[in-house]
Amino acid sequence: MTVPHRDADEIRASLLTLRDGDLPTHGGRTLAYVYDSGIAEADDLGREALAAYGSTNGLDPTAFPSLLTMERDLVAFAKPLFHAPREAVGTVTSGGTESVLLAVQTARDARPDVARPVMVVPSTAHAAFHKAAHYFGVERVTVPVDPSTMRADVPATAAALDEYGDRVVLVVASTPSYAHGVLDPVPELAGLALRHGTRLHVDACIGGWVLPWLERDGRVRHAWDFAVEGVTSISADLHKYAYAPKGVSLLLHRTPELRRPQFFASADWPGYTMLNATLQSTKSGGPLAAAWAVVSYFGDDGYHALTRAASTATTALAAGVEATEHLSLAAEPDTTLVAVTTDDACDVFTISDAMLARGWFVQPQMAYGDLPATLHLTVSAATAPLVDELLDDLRDSVGEAVAAGPIAVDPQLRAAASAIDPDTLDDAAFDGLLALAGLASAEDGGGVAPPAQMAPVNALLDVAPPALREALLVAFLDRLTRTDQRASDR
Repeated sequence: MTVPHRDADEIRASLLTLRDGDLPTHGGRTLAYVYDSGIAEADDLGREALAAYGSTNGLDPTAFPSLLTMERDLVAFAKPLFHAPREAVGTVTSGGTESVLLAVQTARDARPDVARPVMVVPSTAHAAFHKAAHYFGVERVTVPVDPSTMRADVPATAAALDEYGDRVVLVVASTPSYAHGVLDPVPELAGLALRHGTRLHVDACIGGWVLPWLERDGRVRHAWDFAVEGVTSISADLHKYAYAPKGVSLLLHRTPELRRPQFFASADWPGYTMLNATLQSTKSGGPLAAAWAVVSYFGDDGYHALTRAASTATTALAAGVEATEHLSLAAEPDTTLVAVTTDDACDVFTISDAMLARGWFVQPQMAYGDLPATLHLTVSAATAPLVDELLDDLRDSVGEAVAAGPIAVDPQLRAAASAIDPDTLDDAAFDGLLALAGLASAEDGGGVAPPAQMAPVNALLDVAPPALREALLVAFLDRLTRTDQRASDR
């Protein structure tokens, strides 16, 4: 394929046109994926820094010392927020998943004596830990959460540590969990980790830039960071509640010794000696510079004000949910995340579609074990002035969903989904299942595209076992990213 030359103004116009179908990243109406301070000057500054440093390369800090200076500044800003000791060290990564991957890899490599390493995680730990287990060969032992609080079950964690003994290289806590917005009991989990001589990683990717200021206002239920003895590492994303452009996160370790296995070096080839602190080698300095600029702009007082705005909005939203017939909170929110459940009169998937039609993106989450399906709402500072409007539209959407009734999945289809072994399916079988699920068209040769109404699709995926759900969505993503989706040309 030959790519023709195009005029710069034509390309700019195309870029704007391509964005027409995207969710809005600003305005406070997208309650997942993006985080909006509502401060236009900060957004402009972040974009300027992103562009100014887009061609720099974080591969070699001696070649671009400006990036090293900014990384040190961000770590220095974070350390007192997280009650880190003077000797604590930190690394800027590309996002929460990379921070989690590095925390797991570092824990594994710190214990070369363990042939079959294990990490113990609550069932609500972010799926990035699943990816880390898959990539690094660390067995993931999942313990349940208390269904009344959605917090990690301490006795179950203790039992897992006793069962797996010296094989355990890492224990995980979330502050908060993404799915339900609650803090795991870090002090108790850290005590267990200390007694067993293993590391404890606190995943504060979504809460790390909120909790320090909530803590100052007396709104944090317990210590969660390096103030707790036994916490060895913390991840906190700057592209979430630090309101920096994507993608940048921090991974802090209590001591340099704890971080050392994170580094990778290789001189055993004729090129330059590869030396990396992260999974990436070449990496643009743009996100780091953008985060430095935005964090410098807001500073401590700015983030305190933004946190108060988001927290106040969260409290109002939670109260409004509780006051709405057919809705309830899955858990009382500890930070700025709200998880909503429904009674039998309606379902979260129909409500999600109805909210999207009214200009709001709220994220449906599938049921898991005994935990019900929920709506996830991430509240940013920019959403604060819109809470009354949001609640009005939510009540109208619930009324629409009740009138339509819960989506009923055919019992035979439900039974068939439970019986399918995805490992036995070939491409043609996946094409048929994707069409059945509403994710592909049988008429146009198997072409795939997200349907206009996701509720029937989500309801079907909700009853599918996790392994089949994963396989279907992988097949969907595979076909969605093919340059030619026609089945006859595969």
